[in-house]
Amino acid sequence: MRRIRHGDPEFPEKLTRYPAMPSALYLIGYLPEPEEKIVAIVGSRGCTPYGRSEARRFGRELARCGIGIVSGMASGVDCAAQEGAIEAGGRTYAVLGCGADVCYPASSRRVYDAICGGAGGILSEYEPGARPLAWHFPIRNRIISALADLVLVIEAREKSGSLITAGYALDQGKTVYALPGRSTDPMSRGCNSLIGDGAGIALDVEQILMERGIPGGVRDRGDGASGETGRLRPEADPESAEIPHFDPESAEVYRLLDPCGITAGEIAERSGIAPERVLSILIRMALEGLAVENGSGFFSKPTGKPERGS
Repeated sequence: MRRIRHGDPEFPEKLTRYPAMPSALYLIGYLPEPEEKIVAIVGSRGCTPYGRSEARRFGRELARCGIGIVSGMASGVDCAAQEGAIEAGGRTYAVLGCGADVCYPASSRRVYDAICGGAGGILSEYEPGARPLAWHFPIRNRIISALADLVLVIEAREKSGSLITAGYALDQGKTVYALPGRSTDPMSRGCNSLIGDGAGIALDVEQILMERGIPGGVRDRGDGASGETGRLRPEADPESAEIPHFDPESAEVYRLLDPCGITAGEIAERSGIAPERVLSILIRMALEGLAVENGSGFFSKPTGKPERGS
């Protein structure tokens, strides 16, 4: 473990931009690189299976694009997002509300060990051995948001600690995205409230990276195929070039859109794609003019949109 003081060459430059930041950090592993793009993914400890799946998906897909993931290693959304980043072979950074040598919660041991083993860094402003006191956690959230280029909230109750992170992010001039959910779902009320206040709607990774102008794509293998080792190059799909942000699932949903209208449930049944994912894709397509919601839950292709292969 190392102690890095404010003013040391290694001390994260991002933390020097804002007031009330720690004078020193305790570190196990690595700090984010100065030019590394970082996304904070935070959310409820008691998330639903859908929230856990989406956190893991966003963490995994962002990591595949060379984006670092920072979170608090809490059970639920935080841990799932960091697991996704680790699965993708990316870097993830955990800011703890206890000593960096204390794995809390114990259920996050696999993530803690993976980060200590080279998958990123464990950071804390608290001295080694410091206990995970309740008041430590809201305070540490300011570090999570400060290290991030944007903050993504996946499921949050109305008074969730994740909203504290979002508040810090807004105070720091950062962009906040939130995963939309049903209005009747308590776990989505915090996210829906953020969206109502102007947060971005998180539908997929490509959309977020494009909107924020963050370079994304698949990290080059280093075999010279792209001509520039180690750079990020976007994935290309010539067949779907006419449709922005297309991926295989979106392509299948678009193919099944009926001119007379079809529901998300029917598309899910025919495609085998999870209903929540189908609805997310349809909402994104509707926002981009690639689908039309006809009322009563029916979606169709907009008039004049070319069929694939035409």
